[in-house]
Amino acid sequence: MTRLRTRPLFTTALALMLYAALPASVNPAGAAGLSPGDRDAIIEMRTGDMRKLVIHKEPRAPAEIGFTDEAGNALHFNDTNGQLRVVNFWATWCAPCRAEMPTLDRLSEARPGSVLAIATGRNTLSGLKSFNAETGVEHLPILLDPKGALARSLGVLGLPTTLILDAEGREIARLQGEADWFADETLAVLDALQAALDS
Repeated sequence: MTRLRTRPLFTTALALMLYAALPASVNPAGAAGLSPGDRDAIIEMRTGDMRKLVIHKEPRAPAEIGFTDEAGNALHFNDTNGQLRVVNFWATWCAPCRAEMPTLDRLSEARPGSVLAIATGRNTLSGLKSFNAETGVEHLPILLDPKGALARSLGVLGLPTTLILDAEGREIARLQGEADWFADETLAVLDALQAALDS
């Protein structure tokens, strides 16, 4: 995992403290999220890269800070499409992101609307388009967190970092570092999370 650049130590520590302090009760919908039994079962089934996936005991409320699309339109996690979503924070200068992004692209192709790949920090539009062309990414829209405010608010300390959001835009799991997001074991975990939330 590549650590985020130009991050003062105090800012990093503060972001971590604020993120860790978020209570599960900060959830206007009040839904319970995964049951303890479902959570334990999914933890047990993790293999491969999914062993790095941390599944939260309680869902975290959607971030209040938003991000933008290529045209500058404001978007938020609670602009939900009603499905489980994989939210990946990345950057063009992140070496592990270059290996990971094609797997997210394949996931997005197979499951339209399920992936939000958000370029955080200093990434030029031309650089993002060149990155996509070089890595063969065709199914991921360009999404931006240009000043890194969203990533900081969520305690993202390095790239890539991936969050799993439920249908209400709440974070239910997190993986730090690179993963194959189209591997069989990954799809099995995503399907199990979706089934547990639907039950």
